[in-house]
Amino acid sequence: PRSASLLETHDSVASQVCDTPPPSPCAYMEPPVSNQPVPSDTVRMVGIRKVAGEHLGVTFRVEAGELVIARILHGGMIDQQGLLHAGDVIKEVNGKEVGEDPRVLQEMLQDASGSVVLKILPSYQEGHVPGQVFVKCHYDYDPATDNLIPCKEAGLKFYTGDILQIVNQGDLNWWQARRCVEGGSAGLIPSQLLEEKRKAFVKRDVELAPPGNLCTGLAGKNKKKKMMYLTTKNADFDRHELLIYEDVAKVPPFRRKTLVLIGALGVGRRSLKNKLLLSDPQHYGTTIPHTSRKPKLGERDGQMYAFTSRSKMEVDIKNGRYLEHGEYDGNLYGTKMDSIHEVVEAGRICVLDANPQALKVLWTSEFLPYVVFIEAPDFEVLKAMNQSAIETGVVTKQLTDSELKRTVDESPRIQTAYGHYFDLTIVNDNLDESYKNLKAALEKVSATQQWVPVTWVF
Repeated sequence: PRSASLLETHDSVASQVCDTPPPSPCAYMEPPVSNQPVPSDTVRMVGIRKVAGEHLGVTFRVEAGELVIARILHGGMIDQQGLLHAGDVIKEVNGKEVGEDPRVLQEMLQDASGSVVLKILPSYQEGHVPGQVFVKCHYDYDPATDNLIPCKEAGLKFYTGDILQIVNQGDLNWWQARRCVEGGSAGLIPSQLLEEKRKAFVKRDVELAPPGNLCTGLAGKNKKKKMMYLTTKNADFDRHELLIYEDVAKVPPFRRKTLVLIGALGVGRRSLKNKLLLSDPQHYGTTIPHTSRKPKLGERDGQMYAFTSRSKMEVDIKNGRYLEHGEYDGNLYGTKMDSIHEVVEAGRICVLDANPQALKVLWTSEFLPYVVFIEAPDFEVLKAMNQSAIETGVVTKQLTDSELKRTVDESPRIQTAYGHYFDLTIVNDNLDESYKNLKAALEKVSATQQWVPVTWVF
């Protein structure tokens, strides 16, 4: 059973760390580490300066009856002074012998002020030089509620979307990281491996509603239809990744190639897209859908649709030339990759109101997307907006209460499943306001330094 697997995983993780974390990063008894030789021929005296009550930023373990420095937190006082290293054995503090209990040492060091002299057996380990590894966090973490962390006060609290610098990955379960914005000392965070173990057997409660019509001009027709959703290179679209940390890099200002609007059916993505295209056609363009159906009387090729044969579309779909495609009333419709590139090559940002599954294909340096999630407002607000749009002639279809409810219910499901892709979230409770917010965000992003996935850069 799933619960048994989860408990089993928790126990295996918990067995690797301390069951009862002490109150301070100054003293913590880590599990013994074998085969770490401590030279016995040299004793050194090390002087450090500290303020009473100041945390040293160091944890200890007991090994063969000796008190050994297990970890030095990057950016802490001990690390800045550079006189002690992981593996050093602490023998005396100000002439007093150190016992086997880290708590006693904690009290001695915590209360000390001014000059503190330590007698140590050095490990001769080289100090760790932090690498330039930066990650974007895809979950919230609070060390105060983590029962596995070796020392709660040594932990670093963070939220989804925060950028951290990973300064030490030497420990299998606990990395050292610091914030990129505020800087300062490092703290402990769960490693990718540890957090994967914790989350591995927790099934994500994500059941997305079936996708709606993909192409313009199809809504509101009561024809018998067969709609099949497929995304190129992405047959297994409903399997969601277990994202924890994403490697990112800071780059100078640049213009994104595509603007991808994501949201539940009926939330107003198309209205927002059309408003953007009409108000600023110089900077924004969009694709023309391809279809295998025959042109109707008066329809020109390349105006609303690009007309082609079914056999040609099927060959191109098989060869991965379509971002997404579907079948409606016996005809194929789809968005061709080349049509996106044509808009970009003409000097415009290509605006796409794609299905969320398409993000897995678009999230590359080929398309450099800026992803905006259009969040549904409350039911009553959405209903009033639909009514207003009908009265002003913006839309013709009156949405039923069940359709409106589906939009409101589907919105948080999309956010849960695909939120790690979103650059911006806008609650569409007023079309003009949503448009202003979107334009302001697009202007800002092309004028400021940005954190992007490492794969876009290297």
